[in-house]
Amino acid sequence: MEWFTASGYWLSRLVLQRALAALYLVAFTAAALQFRALIGERGILPVPRFTEYVPLRRAPSVFHLHYSDPFFAAWAWGGALLSAAVVAGAADAVPLWASMVMWAALWVLYLSIVNVGQTWYGFGWESLLLEAGFLAVFLGNARTDPPVLVLWLLRWLLFRVEFGAGLIKIRGDSCWRDLTCLYYHHETQPMPGPLSWFFHRLPKPVHRVETAANHVAQLVVPFGLFAPQPVASVAAGLIICTQLWLVASGNFSWLNWVTIVLALAAVDGSAAADLFSLPAHAPLGAPPVWYEVLVLAATVLVVVLSWWPVRNLLSRQQRMNMSFNAFHLVNTYGAFGSINRSRYEVVVEGTDEERVTAQTVWKEYGFKGKPGDVRRLPRQYAPYHLRLDWMMWFAGISPAYARDWFGPFVERLLTNDPPTLRLLRHNPFPQAPPTHVRARLYLYRFTTWRELRETGAWWHRTLEREFLPPAALRRS
Repeated sequence: MEWFTASGYWLSRLVLQRALAALYLVAFTAAALQFRALIGERGILPVPRFTEYVPLRRAPSVFHLHYSDPFFAAWAWGGALLSAAVVAGAADAVPLWASMVMWAALWVLYLSIVNVGQTWYGFGWESLLLEAGFLAVFLGNARTDPPVLVLWLLRWLLFRVEFGAGLIKIRGDSCWRDLTCLYYHHETQPMPGPLSWFFHRLPKPVHRVETAANHVAQLVVPFGLFAPQPVASVAAGLIICTQLWLVASGNFSWLNWVTIVLALAAVDGSAAADLFSLPAHAPLGAPPVWYEVLVLAATVLVVVLSWWPVRNLLSRQQRMNMSFNAFHLVNTYGAFGSINRSRYEVVVEGTDEERVTAQTVWKEYGFKGKPGDVRRLPRQYAPYHLRLDWMMWFAGISPAYARDWFGPFVERLLTNDPPTLRLLRHNPFPQAPPTHVRARLYLYRFTTWRELRETGAWWHRTLEREFLPPAALRRS
């Protein structure tokens, strides 16, 4: 089948696959470094307890068959090692079938982690990475030219990411329709970055232009992905520029980076190669029949499964970031259908005093990414994902988001649990655990230019109310 491959996209595929493998590497590394405190045997939400009441068919994972912390660590670090090998070019140095096995292994390895990750893995970019990783299995390697059908499936995935996000905004918060959402978003987003303060302080007319440009990028530009070249490349370039703007203005784990990677499927690789004066690429000839059959089968599968996300996109009750099957294939996506007007942060404190009185001295725990110390400039962590910090943002919105995990988290602070403390930036009780831990809810806002000059503080905070009264361990 002469139409089956597109040799002009060889460079696009090369960069796409290496970048996607790098994101897998980040994801596996984050899992390996954070799992003991979050989902380990003695974690906040242990995997063994989860697998007792959730059957294998609902959450396919190797950890239904066996779980131990050393086994999970080996699984996650094994995924990181395989990801690094693919980044280094191992998948292009082996036969086509072996390359497909490597990509399939990455997908299976990460699927097993996500499906037992519970609250800590309930983010849209987990499904996005898995869906992109599944399609990468069929994208081929240096032994064959990129298959046209898989390139189109990657564009279809990118279209759902962008168009779904655009629709959820227009249908959701009125501030998206009157172009005022970015008056608040940079300040109230889950985890601000080092430039977020400056983005927030842009003039309001600029914020309105930002919002209007976002609507164009998500509701109009994605249709260009299906147009002939060079229109598709221009559409991809506009999406990439928009995503880089989001990278600069906040911390959204690998969401923006996966979106950028997907956009490469629409970039004319031959034109890019000419631009960078790379050697011409000669077509590699017809791929094996078995490979063509597998690609066709995967295409049919995606087309059939697309019924559910398409129906969701057309629905007035559109849902965002939802998987319709246990394998996270052909999902629906979207973000920030509503925007918070105010930022509330849960501040966790402890004391080593035996009795709590009005004069008790409380010391604050420091988190790596979420706002705490008002003088600390927010840090850049994306594409790395600080799962506890993200969930603390949700806790500030409503205690209901923290119902399952906040109590166990506090219990581990009361014992100076080492894995839990490794998730934090600062432990005020290094010698002995605190006797009591409490949490209070503060209203945070970015300071003005004048306040920043006078105080050196990036944030101003005001106590709102108690989030958790002083808690102590029961003594036997």
